[in-house]
Amino acid sequence: MSINCIRILLENAALSHPDKVAITYNEEKITYADLLTRVNQVALYLQELDMPKDTRVGLYSNKSISQVIAILAILSTDYILVPLTRLLKPEQVQYIIDDCEIQCIITDKLKLKSIEEIEFTGHVVSIETADKDIPSFEEIFKYYNKPFSCDINGHENAVITYSFGLTGTPKGIVISHRNLIDSARVVSQYLELTEDDVISGLLIFNLDYGLNQIFCSIMNRATLALHRFILPDDFFNHLINDQVTVLPLMPVNISQMFDEDLYTQPNIELFDNVRTITSSGGNVTNRMIEDCEKTFRNARFFSMHGLTEAFRSTYLDPSQIKIRPDSIGKPIPDVELYVINEEGKECATREVGELIHRGSYIYRGFWNAPKETAERFKSVQILKDVIKIEGQLADEIVVATGDYVYKDEEGYYYFVSRRDDMIKTSGFRVSPYEIESVVEKNLPQIQQCAVFGMDNPQIEEEIVMVYSAPSEISEKEISFELKKHLASYMLPSRIVYRKSLPLVQSDQNQINKDELKRELAGM
Repeated sequence: MSINCIRILLENAALSHPDKVAITYNEEKITYADLLTRVNQVALYLQELDMPKDTRVGLYSNKSISQVIAILAILSTDYILVPLTRLLKPEQVQYIIDDCEIQCIITDKLKLKSIEEIEFTGHVVSIETADKDIPSFEEIFKYYNKPFSCDINGHENAVITYSFGLTGTPKGIVISHRNLIDSARVVSQYLELTEDDVISGLLIFNLDYGLNQIFCSIMNRATLALHRFILPDDFFNHLINDQVTVLPLMPVNISQMFDEDLYTQPNIELFDNVRTITSSGGNVTNRMIEDCEKTFRNARFFSMHGLTEAFRSTYLDPSQIKIRPDSIGKPIPDVELYVINEEGKECATREVGELIHRGSYIYRGFWNAPKETAERFKSVQILKDVIKIEGQLADEIVVATGDYVYKDEEGYYYFVSRRDDMIKTSGFRVSPYEIESVVEKNLPQIQQCAVFGMDNPQIEEEIVMVYSAPSEISEKEISFELKKHLASYMLPSRIVYRKSLPLVQSDQNQINKDELKRELAGM
């Protein structure tokens, strides 16, 4: 079996630290030895389904220790994990099932109804006992006790995660086993993780930032303390009771933690165990940094910039967070970054250009989407005027990120804008086209619709929808219809009526969103 897979980390951790607590969730705990046993049982069951190699297995469940067991079990087979966030509506889950031809879904009682709604015909496994005809983890743990073995190649596909692409439909990014272990290795290195750490499992496991917390914990024989954010007080109790030392967050989580209407000032001495905070998935504000600094007085704050097409590009050293809070930092180990203009030349200091990611942590490409793959995954030849290319290097792949940035005199990078009009809100990337398509299909009384993002420091961008119709429609009516078809994070926070919408002068079929943004910004 390859050394470049998460499975080998789990086996090694169970061998060296069998009695160490691997995962906690509220009052529930599991050791590394017991975790490996449970993972083997579920993996054995999946293996005995005798599905073809590289079969996609969906995971559609709420956070629990069993959810982590399911993740590790799938990664212990020659199948491919497809995480499905619980925020998705049934029709969105249906799209992903169809797009990557999922043949098996592991779910829980709460999500079984959604699976039934879409009439999924593949294998269904329930984490909890739900129905006599649906196998459950409880039964698997009772009856599947034979030895389990696996042989995993680190270069094989391990995970397909879905986010929203340029066309408005979700596009899966393919991640190899080697990608997963390399990502855990580099984060463990620059965060200086140890077996004494307790890592908060607050993030959801549908994307690589969340999944990475599981793998970093196992790599370092640390403890992963799972938590579902409901109220700030519950979250702070989680930090205290679980004695969290490493706190991975998204900016939206920081806003939630310090919500003025819900926040009760805790005794900051209780958080002195927290030594590291990481943030990715959006920009952090000065207010967020100050709130964290006051509450977690011993913690170093790492601001990080990741990509859909590669695990991570940059991080800002904690020593710089107050000096240059707007910077996305410098390249992480084993990554080279270049900023090029439209002619392919390297940009001068403070000249804005496209960020090119070269080196490690680049993913395999977009699933079933050759156009999107070709748009982002480029030959190193695009850097031919920037670096010296010789011999076999001509076949190297780099990522043209679509992010427009500049570099200052000291080599720090600053994010300026995105090439497309994707909206980044609460850690999610949302395509305006996805929302506009739902409006077109389900609200026929609306004649024109424009969806775009506007700056909101709390969530990075808020989603704004402007529409025209013969007469104004109740905002409640529009929201009610959108809620049927869109995940909660995709719902517009502002809905504005106009008798007519401005058009682009050069293209009378295209709504002038820039003009609408300027108008609304001045209101």
